[in-house]
Amino acid sequence: MVEKSADILMPGPDGSAITPRAQPAPAAADLERELTTVLADLVHADQVGPDDHFFSDLGANSMVMAQFCARVRKREDLPSVSIKDIYRHPTVRDLAAALAAPADTQAQAPADAQAPSTEDGRPEQPERAEPAAPPRRGRHLVCGAAQSLLFLGYTGVIGLVTAEAYEWVAAADGLGHIYLRSLLCGAVGFLALCAVPVAAKWILVGRWTPREFPVWSGAYLRFWIVKSLLHANPMVLFAGNPLYVMYLRALGARIGRDVTILSRSVPVCTDLLTIGSGTVIRKDALFLGYRAHAGRIQTGRVTLGRDVFVGEKAVLDIDTALGDGAQLGHASALYRGQEIPAGERRHGSPAQPTEVDHVRVPPARCGRLRRLGFALTTLVQLFLVYLPLAVGGLYMLGAQVPALSERLDPASHNASVGELVTDALLVATAVFFGAVLLGLFALFGASRLLRLAVRPDRVYPLYGFHYALHRAVSALTNIRFFTWLLGDSSYIVPYLRGLGYDLSTVEQTGSNFGTDVRHETPFLVKVGSGTMIADGLSVLNAEYSSTSFRVSQATIGARNFLGNNIAFPAGARTGDNCLLATKVMVPLDGEIRQNVGLLGSPCFEIPRTVERDARFDHLRTGEALRRNLAAKNRYNLRSMALHLAVRWLHTVLLTLLGLLTAGLYGTLGHVVVGSYLAVGLVVSAAYYVLLERCITSFRPLQPKLCSIYDPYFWWHERLWKVPERHLNLFNGTPFKPLLWRLMGVRIGRRVFDDGCNITERTLTAVGDDCTLNAGSRIQCHSQEDGTFKSDRTTLGARVTLGVAAYVHYGVTVGDDAVLAPDSFLMKGEEVPPDAYWAGNPAVPATATAK
Repeated sequence: MVEKSADILMPGPDGSAITPRAQPAPAAADLERELTTVLADLVHADQVGPDDHFFSDLGANSMVMAQFCARVRKREDLPSVSIKDIYRHPTVRDLAAALAAPADTQAQAPADAQAPSTEDGRPEQPERAEPAAPPRRGRHLVCGAAQSLLFLGYTGVIGLVTAEAYEWVAAADGLGHIYLRSLLCGAVGFLALCAVPVAAKWILVGRWTPREFPVWSGAYLRFWIVKSLLHANPMVLFAGNPLYVMYLRALGARIGRDVTILSRSVPVCTDLLTIGSGTVIRKDALFLGYRAHAGRIQTGRVTLGRDVFVGEKAVLDIDTALGDGAQLGHASALYRGQEIPAGERRHGSPAQPTEVDHVRVPPARCGRLRRLGFALTTLVQLFLVYLPLAVGGLYMLGAQVPALSERLDPASHNASVGELVTDALLVATAVFFGAVLLGLFALFGASRLLRLAVRPDRVYPLYGFHYALHRAVSALTNIRFFTWLLGDSSYIVPYLRGLGYDLSTVEQTGSNFGTDVRHETPFLVKVGSGTMIADGLSVLNAEYSSTSFRVSQATIGARNFLGNNIAFPAGARTGDNCLLATKVMVPLDGEIRQNVGLLGSPCFEIPRTVERDARFDHLRTGEALRRNLAAKNRYNLRSMALHLAVRWLHTVLLTLLGLLTAGLYGTLGHVVVGSYLAVGLVVSAAYYVLLERCITSFRPLQPKLCSIYDPYFWWHERLWKVPERHLNLFNGTPFKPLLWRLMGVRIGRRVFDDGCNITERTLTAVGDDCTLNAGSRIQCHSQEDGTFKSDRTTLGARVTLGVAAYVHYGVTVGDDAVLAPDSFLMKGEEVPPDAYWAGNPAVPATATAK
């Protein structure tokens, strides 16, 4: 039987419950015959038995079965089928019997999908949306021009103030005088950077209210200014500190006492955010207070009661609420209009009832004085140590380096091109490789000393000495530069082992870990032999309550494969020989899963592997492995050397630009200093666009199925090392789609990109007027157990990807379709035009959630 549950019907994009598609199911025998015909045609078999297992007998994989689901959905005489149905009922006979079961005709909105209400019990009504209008030609260009001017003005002011401060510090007499002036300049600068977003928010917006407005409009421009200033302000670095909570209150958020926010995802519409006392929000959780939908920005309330827990990588859409004592698990989501009643627990995407208690650490004594003391200590360290060192250190660098001090002297003669290049090479080399050596010391020296003070499985109060050291270890050992450089190669293994990972006996594959591996502490991560891990792993080996924390060992079993974007918690109920699919919610309850695959959120079992995916297994053992691994290692060394040189050359270019700016300082004054940030941003974007196009020889990628020991795959890996985080500075502007186009994406006009990530640019097509939300991702490849697969993905016109939505390879999305927040659209899926798909894995929301 297909499992039905009235309390997990998916809400539509406007928050209302969607009823199932009213359609009589054929008799089981007739349905079995029709399904057999469709499947036989797809797998090119003369005959398919009703009891043949889709995977073990027919050799199908998830891509083939996704295509089967798409063909069945196109038949008006057949009921809708999802990939989850396929895994739960893996024969035609079982699937037909389940689909032919009488459907529940009671299409009632679930209790946890009701819209939030006001204090008197009436449904809360958002402000009337502005009437929809077709996009006017050129409006996005006008908005982009205004954004450019505002950015130039902001960076110009920063440059002018920086130049004045530098001159004032340089005029000091003696080391003590330099320190005092550096302290004053640093403190004033820090407070100004923090105060400007607050002032801009209250002046340009006032109080945020639930409403809608078109992108590229005047209202959007004000929204973008506030959002950009918030994301650029230094208070983001204080997530997990009481100072961050105080800052959000200054922005209008209603936050109670003893709230701990570990996420650096800054909520923009802060007046719509309410958080009760004792609430904990884990890092990487998204609660923005807005979303982009069909070319419009929609703002709405996010309401969290007292003692609420929001897990890692959780997504809270607008108009969502959690009652007092409610919990939302890791890798889970609340869709618009959903609410978790007081004292109840939910997990999954969309959220479903669970008995799992995610607050597993006992409380400790952590009162208001402790929090206030921690905040004050942080400010003292910042103002008396870090800021003076940063400002004074910059001055001392300029004073001690002849290349800089000479250029800053207005009376100096103009240097020749050769002198400028030589100076840039020397300064950039010293800075770049000095930073690398300093980072290595922090990783392998300081972190090992600090970790001695925090013992495993011992409960410590928040905001004390042990908490500060734990945060320091986490920051020092998660420097992304080194995983980016060494990931996807054999050399990441000794690096992680040196950090403190327990990797037991490593079966080296050359791709044991990707380029993005994170943790709370590296000293309590254990990975079994033969395990391979793709990008985006976040090991959650620290647990938090509103007053305490504890670090514990997180163990990943042997012979596992972990896909992309997985949060792996301590206490996970997984063992050996598991496949954890992309974006899966790792289980914390039930028996230990072994020799199975897990997919979805909440997860369900799928086959560990299939015949088609094992075709390259002969390359993974014996002499073939030794020969291919040696060749891959040599190629990876060249790739690492190339990208190290690329990063160094980028530093040289920025240094050369700085020296040119300093050389013009005496002629053009402070104006030229103010232009450095803007020019440096343009130079960096152009540099990395050109780098990617050069690596691909200005030719598009082609769909591929090969082993990870195929030289093509080694070349493809090089593209993953091209930095793209600089593109985030262009989020929400017309320049982001332009950069995607320059990097090879076939992208249409007037696309709104608020923070999408596209891994294979030349395999991706995005239609006109699409809306791509923050945290969304289009990934045109997979890498499972030594097999690499890539294919094209195409989004039609006016498609909306929700916040943190994930689109895999071989996917086609029709015009005007919508993918809900935190959904995972699996490989090979075909989304018809005007459809609304939701869930992990995503299914048509017009069908009953199963």
